[in-house]
Amino acid sequence: MKRAITIGKTTDPYSPAVVTTRQKTIYVSGQIATEVEADVQTQTRQVLQKIENILGEEEAFLSDIIKTTVFLIDINDFPKVNEVYSQSFPMDPPARSTVQVVALPMGAHIMIDAIAVRD
Repeated sequence: MKRAITIGKTTDPYSPAVVTTRQKTIYVSGQIATEVEADVQTQTRQVLQKIENILGEEEAFLSDIIKTTVFLIDINDFPKVNEVYSQSFPMDPPARSTVQVVALPMGAHIMIDAIAVRD
């Protein structure tokens, strides 16, 4: 029915993504940047690259994402995030929710999770 996708080692009990076997629906867990000390635009690029790499394990693409949730430490970073985010989704961007949170793992400024459907 489902199986986990693992890329690298996680520090907590979660799967980076789960794919259903009857449908090609991929649920990508919240991803943070590899360089959490970088500015929010660099972190956004790194997070989207990580999501793209995870999807690639199932021969899926960013264009297959139908929904994301963006978690920000500072909602005032929203325009900067949008600038980078829009480059990854130039046509038919996915539905998206964006929320401000008090803290993220490892001091990250942004975390993004995603749901993708591969035809």
